[in-house]
Amino acid sequence: MQENPENKKETKNFLEDFYMLHKNKIFVFITILLAAVIAVILLSEFKEKKNIKTGQKYIQAGIYLSSNQKEGAKKIYEEIILSKNKFYSILALNTIIEKNLVLDKNKIIEYFDIVEKSNAAKKTNDLIIFKKALYLIKNSDEEEGKDLLKNLIDQNSSLKPIINEVLEK
Repeated sequence: MQENPENKKETKNFLEDFYMLHKNKIFVFITILLAAVIAVILLSEFKEKKNIKTGQKYIQAGIYLSSNQKEGAKKIYEEIILSKNKFYSILALNTIIEKNLVLDKNKIIEYFDIVEKSNAAKKTNDLIIFKKALYLIKNSDEEEGKDLLKNLIDQNSSLKPIINEVLEK
């Protein structure tokens, strides 16, 4: 099927007329589109660099810890938690608890709250709350820990079987 020359000319005229009529709008649209693409790329690069720096800090804190410089390690781990990095904040909190770097129960609970708020994934949040409950139970606040566990059960957490085991003991 061939288009006759008359139809081609009409299409061409329509496109030219459309372009002339909406030239400014087309230019603005393309400019905004390019700016948005560039912004997304730059934001992605920024997040990647920030994540790499946080990873390097986590490694540095581990080196401090292994060379028995607990105060330096503690400071860096706290900085990582406050950065609200979804991955490294959890690791830093676990290390602080595991190595008893912070003994103040209220400070640990504050760190749990920060890490909990920085994670959007339900399964990850459930794990953080579960760990918080275990921490509370271990550190003489058994009732509050059990309440957290019961709340997880009420929310149909995937950890329900494990939580039931903990509550039975």
